[in-house]
Amino acid sequence: MTEHNAALTYSSYLALDEILGAQKPRSDEHDEMLFIVIHQVYELWFKQLLHEFGRTQQVLSNGETAHALHTLGRALSILKVVVAQIDVLETMTPRQFTSFRARLDASSGFQSAQFREVEAVLGRRDTRVFKHYPPGEQHDRIKAAMSRPSLFDSFMTYLSLHHYDVPSECLHRDVAEPIEPSKQLQQVLLQVYKDDTGPAQVCERLVDLDEGLQEWRYRHVKMVERVIGHKVGTGGSAGAEYLKSTLFTPMFPDLWEVRSQL
Repeated sequence: MTEHNAALTYSSYLALDEILGAQKPRSDEHDEMLFIVIHQVYELWFKQLLHEFGRTQQVLSNGETAHALHTLGRALSILKVVVAQIDVLETMTPRQFTSFRARLDASSGFQSAQFREVEAVLGRRDTRVFKHYPPGEQHDRIKAAMSRPSLFDSFMTYLSLHHYDVPSECLHRDVAEPIEPSKQLQQVLLQVYKDDTGPAQVCERLVDLDEGLQEWRYRHVKMVERVIGHKVGTGGSAGAEYLKSTLFTPMFPDLWEVRSQL
């Protein structure tokens, strides 16, 4: 006899039993559930951002303007949702967080490997992050992301395919190194803006993306200050002081440098 699989349902398709069973508070405090749900949702959005950035890099490397604008637009919408979730987390008072904070032990948001991957895809190259990741799968994933071309590197290929004279040191740079501003590249970008065609729109969406990430960093800092002040972060992290050090550092410095020259 032929074995028939059970009919696909909304619950089975979305694996709701696994997802809704993944919240396991370690205390009886009411607010710990919110803390867990918010951070699990963050991780799902980070996963989707990595998915979208992979697609964006692919279409940029093929010179496809319309598809690049579409995927960048979706990533921007996701970032806005990620930032907006902080409003929900900020409904938790410092006393409410303190009521279960000790149960977090050494766990910390600094250990979000997916967010480190997001940063790496956008061009961040900071080996200090590895102190939060012992050798293993997460360490290897972040290291691999830092060794691959970043989104900006794919953008360099895109500009070259659109017949812009991208400097060789930008087009064929060591992708394991941080992105450094280039005066020669800025002259190319000025021409892109002067032409005011599809590539100029892609430039603006990248600026939007960079600004969106900086907005997330700022809101994250203020949320941490609001909830724990200047205490040491969970897991022994530097808390708000570390987060402040990441503010106002653009991922795509050349796209910001040209603003004063346009």
